[in-house]
Amino acid sequence: MMSQQSPELVLKRRPFGSWLLGPADQSPRRLRFRLQILLTTFSIGTNLIGALVVFVLAVFVLPGPSLVDQLQLVDAIVIPAYFVVAVAVGCVWSTRLTRRVTRWIDLGRPASRREQIATLQLPLRLTLIEVLLWLLAAVFFTVMTLILQPENALRVALTVVDGTIITCSVSYLLTEFALRPVAARALVDSPPPRRLLAAGLKARMVFFWAVGSGVPVAGLMLAAVLALIEGDVTSTRLSVVILALGIVALGNGCLLTWLSAKSVVAPVRSVRDALNLIGEGRLDVSIPVFDGTELGSLQAGFNRMTEGLRERERIRDVFGRYVGPGVVQEALSSDSLGGEERYAAVLFVDLVGSTELAAQRPPAEVVQLLNRFFAIVVSEVDRQGGFVNKFAGDAALAIFGAPAELADPAGSALAAGRELARRLADELPEATAGIGVTAGVVVAGTVGDVRRHEYTVIGDPVNEAARLSELAKTAPGRLVASMSAVAESAPAEAANWRPGDEVTVRGRSTPTHLAVPHRP
Repeated sequence: MMSQQSPELVLKRRPFGSWLLGPADQSPRRLRFRLQILLTTFSIGTNLIGALVVFVLAVFVLPGPSLVDQLQLVDAIVIPAYFVVAVAVGCVWSTRLTRRVTRWIDLGRPASRREQIATLQLPLRLTLIEVLLWLLAAVFFTVMTLILQPENALRVALTVVDGTIITCSVSYLLTEFALRPVAARALVDSPPPRRLLAAGLKARMVFFWAVGSGVPVAGLMLAAVLALIEGDVTSTRLSVVILALGIVALGNGCLLTWLSAKSVVAPVRSVRDALNLIGEGRLDVSIPVFDGTELGSLQAGFNRMTEGLRERERIRDVFGRYVGPGVVQEALSSDSLGGEERYAAVLFVDLVGSTELAAQRPPAEVVQLLNRFFAIVVSEVDRQGGFVNKFAGDAALAIFGAPAELADPAGSALAAGRELARRLADELPEATAGIGVTAGVVVAGTVGDVRRHEYTVIGDPVNEAARLSELAKTAPGRLVASMSAVAESAPAEAANWRPGDEVTVRGRSTPTHLAVPHRP
């Protein structure tokens, strides 16, 4: 069974502009039932109202010889009989045509391009069935009037033709409304075909304006012509005619304008509601495309836009997992190579005996151990506002204060080192790691080539932190820092550290005054 529901969030509140049309993911069987009810109701309602208005205008309103006095029994039987037969024929014909055109829904597959075009043309084809039945009525009743009362034949013919135009125009808009869920399923994978956009929204609006305004005005002109032909129409009679036709014109114009406006507003409103969700940060939203004009292209374009936004955010998220969110922001704001001097703190953590671990354990188990180790490292570094700049085998380099500035980079790095040492001892007792922390001026920026960039930090503090981590592997608590970093940290963090020995680490000419936590 094919479903309109996609992996993204489809607008739940009136996805097609009205609760009458149901949800976007309704089953084909439920859609068929709902569609049959709506089409039958709209067909009977519009044709009944149209027939009554035409009858009242022709018999009681328009000037001319009285029809009521000369109506015979055959007329009283034929008029309602024709209406019943015509409505029944129209409903059966329309139902069969609808089922044939939308058979792809029952087959549970997407519509082909040809089926898309046929589905979007279905409202017009259904309306043409009603036009044919109304024109048959115009011919039938005009001929009947010619036989029974020739002087009223013109009045009957013109009235029925006017009624045909107005009634079928309203019927078209209602049919198009009822078929929105079907159109949405036909257009679920592609925008409206270009050949359907030829007439477009502009032509449709002009046509319905002409029907809503031009035809009623033509009716008033017809009343004037008939009054001139009859010659003895009183002012009271003429006032009644104008008043009645004015009411019909206002009602018809208001209804057509309202329905036409609804057909335009519904797709625009769906885009507006989806844009509001995107403004709230919801990128998992899509809207059903149910319009065959430029508005349908607007809906399809919105869905393509959200797909692009989701893809961009996915790439940004994946990119951020590799280099860190701060580096992503730096890369997006500037794509030039180079660096700048920054005061930053550096934390270096390195597993003890990783070579032996790799030799004694299966590769899968070693990888699992490293992932657990790095998960703890990333968690604590992120919590203190730093970012892990590099994973080097079984070691990690974390930076505090670059690219994003921190109020207390040294204090954040020292706090991360203390908490990291505690968590590694508690959560990963089968492996130990040395942690070195220091701070100083580094060069932070993008290096590489125009074809491939990498954000990094270069400077003596980086080398010093790596050497301190080697010392920490044999120190109590497996954590060693430099007193320079402690001196630059906030008093609350500095209180957790005490001075240690002075050592000259490998690769440096000046000694480093060590610091160790009070509670290793």
